[in-house]
Amino acid sequence: MLQKIVCTNKKAYHFYNIEETYEAGIQLLGCEVKSLRQGRANLNDSFARVVNGEVFLYNFHISPYPHSREAKNIDPTRTRKLLLKKSEIKKLAGKVQEKGYTLIPLKIYFNERGLAKVELALAKGKKIYDRREEIKRRDLEREMKRKFKIK
Repeated sequence: MLQKIVCTNKKAYHFYNIEETYEAGIQLLGCEVKSLRQGRANLNDSFARVVNGEVFLYNFHISPYPHSREAKNIDPTRTRKLLLKKSEIKKLAGKVQEKGYTLIPLKIYFNERGLAKVELALAKGKKIYDRREEIKRRDLEREMKRKFKIK
């Protein structure tokens, strides 16, 4: 599988427990696709919601393409529709209504056919003490590796 990753949401793994992931298409304009190909996008603070049987991506920033006239009139953080199957949308809508679940985009990439895709995660927020435990565990593993590597 040859994918060109445009941007990733590194903080998502720190703040959320990822339950399931889905691949979704994005409805974009031509100048936005050109900007994505140049890697001019940012997933920080972005999230998705199910509204009236459709999934929308909020706060996803795509910088305007500098060589386009129409790009100057487009809001870089506009709401974008995600393309999923009806069965997936129904499943996501049911899960998101449960307490604590949210939809987070993990990465934006171009698949082998050249189509822009979003890896969308059904996630549950971590508590502060969970994050601290995870940091401690990582530090311990790092120390163990160092000790065994030296000997």
